[in-house]
Amino acid sequence: MKHYPHYLELQPAMHAQGTVRLPGSKSISNRTLLLAALAQGTTQIFDLLASDDTHVMLMALQKLGVQWEQVGDTRQYVVHGVGGVFPVHQADLFMGNAGTAIRPLTAALAVIGGDYSLHGVSRMHERPIGDLVDALNAAGTQIEYAGQAGFPPLHIRRGHIHTQRMRVKGNVSSQFLTALLMAAPLMAIDQAVTVDVIGELISKPYIEITLNLMRRFGVAVERNGWQSFTIQAGQKYVSPGVIHVEGDASSASYFLAAGAIAGGPVRVEGVGRDSIQGDVRFVEALEQMGASITMGDNWIEAKSNGVLKAIDADFNHIPDAAMTIAVAALYADGPSTLRNIGSWRVKETDRIAAMATELRKLGATVEEGADYLRVTPPTVIQSAAIDTYDDHRMAMCFSLASLDGAARRGNRIRINDPKCVAKTFPDYFDAFAKIAQNNLF
Repeated sequence: MKHYPHYLELQPAMHAQGTVRLPGSKSISNRTLLLAALAQGTTQIFDLLASDDTHVMLMALQKLGVQWEQVGDTRQYVVHGVGGVFPVHQADLFMGNAGTAIRPLTAALAVIGGDYSLHGVSRMHERPIGDLVDALNAAGTQIEYAGQAGFPPLHIRRGHIHTQRMRVKGNVSSQFLTALLMAAPLMAIDQAVTVDVIGELISKPYIEITLNLMRRFGVAVERNGWQSFTIQAGQKYVSPGVIHVEGDASSASYFLAAGAIAGGPVRVEGVGRDSIQGDVRFVEALEQMGASITMGDNWIEAKSNGVLKAIDADFNHIPDAAMTIAVAALYADGPSTLRNIGSWRVKETDRIAAMATELRKLGATVEEGADYLRVTPPTVIQSAAIDTYDDHRMAMCFSLASLDGAARRGNRIRINDPKCVAKTFPDYFDAFAKIAQNNLF
């Protein structure tokens, strides 16, 4: 795994061009690991993401008695399913800051029952989980808070499931619904289980990923719009034998934006028009900004048509990739507004506040609201030291400010604590340097 210094100096890059092979999707990787563990049979997983978050899930599954092997130094893993019951009934599990690991695992462990403690880094203990815990405990599980109510750390004991209907709020994190859906077949032994969503469901494309992967592992979910989801009784997770992890569409956004800003063409491989990830819709926002996009089955390419146009759009469906638009807005021909992004505030950091603070360092005028951000670009991007808040996406997004682009705005950018990219893309800055050809550290 790449070792970075305490900071990186990125020189202004006049042009971005080239091809990047994407790492595996974090969302798909951690869902696939848990489903493979819960399934009957053995699953070969190809192109699993190598990152802090997947390492957290692999170590947790190992502690729970799930046997898995990595094939040499490859990204291929073999997971031996436990058929819905973890062999180890008492464990202390460290979950880092991996929301894609702690939320689904909490639900599965609570439904299966045992004596489990789940905790993470300090930021994880500030990330809400109360809506998920409330939904599970109302169904008969026994989850207790070991610290502040509504947040990890958690202590899970053996409960008694007494309901076939669960309700969960949809407006904080789609991972709560994902967790309930993935655990539902473990509850639906003799009767169907329905999960109702209270209010608006955010990040719907991430639920599409969950439903797609559950289907791959033999469980069908009946969807009534976005308000209720039903799992019929008697369905069990069964290994598909072999599964390939798509390249990460959120990670693709940085390179595609680079092509849109600084000439291109820049091509990403590992994700394309048939992706199950909603974040591929990021390219629609780039097209609205005037970029030229072409797509194949397993690749996407972006290039610039000149100065980017300002954008005013709702990004509720792609909150992670939308962060890239906030930095691309530095190169637009006027103020851009990103709306319906309230979920940013409960991510790895408060991303609305962090983004506003760092964009202002670059000379942008930024208006920050409860669930929106308005970015007015500077005439020239100022040299700045960017703080990353232990948030991988902050580090990757702000690398784009070193690009010169048609507007001749880029400048020297220092990225503090660049190693935080290990959460999803340990080799990010190497890949970025290859497309930003004179971008020297």
